[in-house]
Amino acid sequence: MLDRTITKRLTAGKKSVLILGARQVGKTTLLQKLPLVKLINLADEAIFISYAKDPAKLIREVNAMTGQGMIAIDEVQRVPKILNAVQVLIDDHSPFRFILTGSSARKLKRGHANLLPGRIIIEYLDPLTIEEMGGEFDIERALQLGSLPGIYLDRDSDMDLLESYAITYLKEEIQAEALTRSIGSYSRFLDIAAEASGQWINYSKLSNDAEIPKETIRRFFTILEDTLVAFRIPSFRPKRTRRRVSQRDRYIIFDTGVRNALLKLHRSPLSPAEKGSIFEQFAILQTIYYNRSNKKGWEIFSYRTEGGAEVDFIIDAGDSLVAVECKAGRNVSEAELAGFKSFESVAHKPVKKYVIYQGENRQQFSNKVLAVPIRDFFTSEIKKL
Repeated sequence: MLDRTITKRLTAGKKSVLILGARQVGKTTLLQKLPLVKLINLADEAIFISYAKDPAKLIREVNAMTGQGMIAIDEVQRVPKILNAVQVLIDDHSPFRFILTGSSARKLKRGHANLLPGRIIIEYLDPLTIEEMGGEFDIERALQLGSLPGIYLDRDSDMDLLESYAITYLKEEIQAEALTRSIGSYSRFLDIAAEASGQWINYSKLSNDAEIPKETIRRFFTILEDTLVAFRIPSFRPKRTRRRVSQRDRYIIFDTGVRNALLKLHRSPLSPAEKGSIFEQFAILQTIYYNRSNKKGWEIFSYRTEGGAEVDFIIDAGDSLVAVECKAGRNVSEAELAGFKSFESVAHKPVKKYVIYQGENRQQFSNKVLAVPIRDFFTSEIKKL
């Protein structure tokens, strides 16, 4: 087991918490490491049926308990009405804190779940960050197999587990969220979404390729976002400029290994072309994970002009903008940095400029562009932003 960044906040905090995260990011393992006085696992079918029939049973059980401490309810989206019982207990000043987990914001919304505004803190648990991996970090392994803890740390069954996850979870469970009679359409969409991961989305082209109506494609992407399987990276929109900037969004599958498994690329070494794209996606995902696990409150954008100038991603860190280019190779050349100049011309705040790459040493380029090895960036440099 590896220590997760949010663990200290969970143990030191006083408010009840809802932890959202996709399947297999380690929510149940995290709960098992906490000093709980009671764990209700709604993934257990017998326990699920019991509380589904009588959610108010929780109130009677907790009122019969003595002392104080943390009570955890795992996979709370399976019984959304149990959140009403949690609210009653919190409002009655119960001496117990509640740690809830869920893997689908969509199921909670569809179940008209009471998300306890003002009473509960929402946290996110994502795949492992580079800092959480520590000495276990292996860039080649992470690019190919992703960083879901149970898969990344299992060197015996990793590829089989990843394949099972992609087929069983995404192809079956998430498919059930599509709310469509055409299961084939959603299955085709998942393959296309994996192929398009990290790219600027052209809904019309995807619609033609998949033979699915454009608005249905948009709805399917929203389902991926609501079920925590993909992140939307909006386009950076300058405050004041005449330069035309692309308004297309990008979607990134939440884990590089899951994306590769959907495309059946997880069992073979990545080609140089695939590796470049996956390295960029991995760096963006690591930034999202870090931002959420450390509650930085950053906004993350993509940047590309109609003329083709681009920067891989932009972090709005509040006082400044951070422009980041990603290079899968071990060398960086000055000629690869032209996108920074384009972005600076439209930026409305001071800009910090970085290249994340696989070399071993930092390099300072002209115009204050700093090239940083990927491990160094995500364990050290990112904390300075």
